[in-house]
Amino acid sequence: MQIKQSIINSATVLELKGRLNSQTSGDLEKVVDRGIANGSGSLVFGCGGLDYCSSAGLRVFLTAVKRLKPLGRRCVFAELSPAVSEVFEIAGFLEVFEIRATVAEAVE
Repeated sequence: MQIKQSIINSATVLELKGRLNSQTSGDLEKVVDRGIANGSGSLVFGCGGLDYCSSAGLRVFLTAVKRLKPLGRRCVFAELSPAVSEVFEIAGFLEVFEIRATVAEAVE
């Protein structure tokens, strides 16, 4: 999995590409930890290039949401690929997570 990180409007944007599974979730978790520690306004996951997301990936996403909420910071998911949207729907995350159509909308 590839992770492209940038800062847009004080938000840390992580654009993900490839497969998020038990082998790659640790790498994402480290990047998320740094994004939370840097104190930026929000954390945005760009999921348009994500081909697959396992339960290990869902755990990283859920942990990020739970860590940011008490800090008054947002965790936003954008550009969900069909595969990720389906996994979010099955897990019930479409109702729980903040989801936007584009990264641009997410950082506003």
